[in-house]
Order: sequence, then structure tokens, then C-alpha cells
Amino acid sequence: MNTRVPSDSLNIHTELIMPGHTNPLGNLMGGNLLSWMDVSCGVSALKHCGTICVTASVDNVSFRLPIKVGDVVVVKSFATRAFNTSLEICCQVYIHDPKTHQDELSHSAFFTFVALDRNGKSMKVPPLSPQTEAEIRLYEEAEKRREVRLFLAGKIKASETKHLQSMLNKEG
Repeated sequence: MNTRVPSDSLNIHTELIMPGHTNPLGNLMGGNLLSWMDVSCGVSALKHCGTICVTASVDNVSFRLPIKVGDVVVVKSFATRAFNTSLEICCQVYIHDPKTHQDELSHSAFFTFVALDRNGKSMKVPPLSPQTEAEIRLYEEAEKRREVRLFLAGKIKASETKHLQSMLNKEG
């Protein structure tokens, strides 16, 4: 199984926010954005694994800035860590200013996908090799995020965690 790098899974999706995407206040409806994020991350997972992948979880979506009618939105996603049959995808949403060509981060989240074979059974995913300092940091931190996800989903107990126990002991 060939090792992949994060840039292999990079997906960039751009939308111009139209009135049909917004609420009565002219702000983008969250469901539209979440759908675009999920599809973008799904494409990244497909690019990494070479097979269909399904959404297993979405971490907390941070809504930092409102997105208005007429804004250009850029959704960027890429793999941050491959586990056994699942992989974590980072999703970052930017508001793009076409005059200055500057992007301002407005939303972010981590998605988890599971790779499936033709029969719908989970399958092993290719390993991921981070290349840059930022990619290495995201890769290393992914284990902690995964542990929290599994704990919150009730798949592991607090006593079975390593990083969560460490965080709890520091506060206690």
C-alpha cells in the first residue's frame, strides 16, 4: 500500500454566496456550509484512499465569522492522519476577498471518514507521511483528537485513554 502525503488529498471547493444560500438576515445558512464541508472532506478522503469513504464523525465546527450574500467562500480539505480503517480530514473555510486576494479563516473542523470496499465493509487505508512542520503537528495531535472522539462516542472509557487522562489529571 503506497504511502500518501497530505497534498495528495488536497481539495479546494469555491462558492459564491447567493440569496438562495442564506437566511432572512443575508447570512449563509449553516446547513449549506456543513454540506459543502462534508463533500469537500469526502473528496479528500477518496483521493487519499482511492475508494469510497463515509463520514464517521465531525468534530466541533467553529463558526468564527458570518458569511454574507456576495462573499466568495473557499473550502479547503486534506488528510491529517491515517489510522487503520479511518482517516482524519482537516477542513478550513475561508472568506476570500477578490479585491485584495486575501483569505480570512471563518470556520474549521476535523472530519473522520471510514474507507469501504465494494461490499460496504471497512478496509485498511494507506499510510500518511506528513511533510511540513504544520502537517507534522496536525498528524501528532490527531491521536489526541481521535481519543476524545472515541471517548465522546462511548467507544472507550476514560480509564482506557492516555491523553484524556493526562489532561484531566492536570486540571484536578
